[in-house]
Amino acid sequence: MSVVQRKAMLKAQGFFPHKKNVKGTTIIYSRKHATAKFVRVVVDSGIGKRSGKVVGKAGVKLCYVNRMKSWREITTEIFTTNTGLVGTIRKVEDSEKFVKTCKHCKAKKFTAKTGNVVCSNACWTAWGGKKKAATPKKKTSQKVAAQKTKAARQKNLQRKVTPKSQRTYPLNPGGSTLGGPAKKSSQKKRQKIVAEILPGDLVSVEEIEFDKITHDYTGSILGIVMKATDFGEVTINWTANTSSLPEWDMPFTDHYMAGQRRAYRFKVLSRKCEWAAAT
Repeated sequence: MSVVQRKAMLKAQGFFPHKKNVKGTTIIYSRKHATAKFVRVVVDSGIGKRSGKVVGKAGVKLCYVNRMKSWREITTEIFTTNTGLVGTIRKVEDSEKFVKTCKHCKAKKFTAKTGNVVCSNACWTAWGGKKKAATPKKKTSQKVAAQKTKAARQKNLQRKVTPKSQRTYPLNPGGSTLGGPAKKSSQKKRQKIVAEILPGDLVSVEEIEFDKITHDYTGSILGIVMKATDFGEVTINWTANTSSLPEWDMPFTDHYMAGQRRAYRFKVLSRKCEWAAAT
C-alpha cells in the first residue's frame, strides 16, 4: 500500500494528522473514541514526515487526555501492516472497556514509568494539596481570632469608667450595700426587742431563731427574778434545770436584738408578759 493509500484509509476512518510528533519523526494521526470520553485512538502512520515515504509499520494505541491536557497511553501500542490496519484499529478501540478506571475520579488508569498502574488525572496529588492547604487556613483563622481579641481589649479600655461616688454595689450578707447605708428592712431586723421583767416573776426560758420560738423549756427550767436594773440586767435564782442547757447560756437581760440566728429569752409564767420592739 502506498503512502497515498494509507493516508486515504486513515482519513476515511476519521483520523486527522498532528502537527508535531514529540517522540519521533513519523506522522501521527488521531481521533476521538466512539464511546469513551477523553479517550483518543492514536495511529502512528509509519510515514516519515520529512521523506514522505513509508518507513515502518503502522502502530495503534489508546490515549487518555487528563485534566492537565496531557496524553497518557492507556493501552500497549500494536503494530500492523497495511492490510490489517483497519481491523487493528477496531480491536484496539474495543479494548477500551478492559482498561481499569479510577474509583475516585473515574479517569482511565495507565502504567507509569515506575511500573505502577495509576490514575491518569493523578487525583492523589489533589488530596495531598488539600491536606497541606488545611494548615495555612487554620493559621489564618487563628490570626483573625487574635485580631478580634485585640480589638475587644482595646474597646474595653476605651469604655467610660464610672466615678467612685456614682458606683453601686451589691448587697452584702448583712443586707447593706458596700460603702452605703443599710436598707430599712435590715434596720427593722436589728431592732431591740424588750419585755417588762419584774422582781418576783416566775420565769422559764424560750429558745428563738430569727424571732421564732424553736424550743420552750417550760417544765424543765424554772427560776425566780430577784432583781431588775434600769439598764436591763436581770438577776435570777434558778431553782430547777433538768435540761441540757448550761447556766452560762441562760438569759440575763430583758432585751435582745432581732434577727439573731439563735438566742435565749425569758418566758414569764406568773403573769402575762409579751416581747415587743422597743419604741
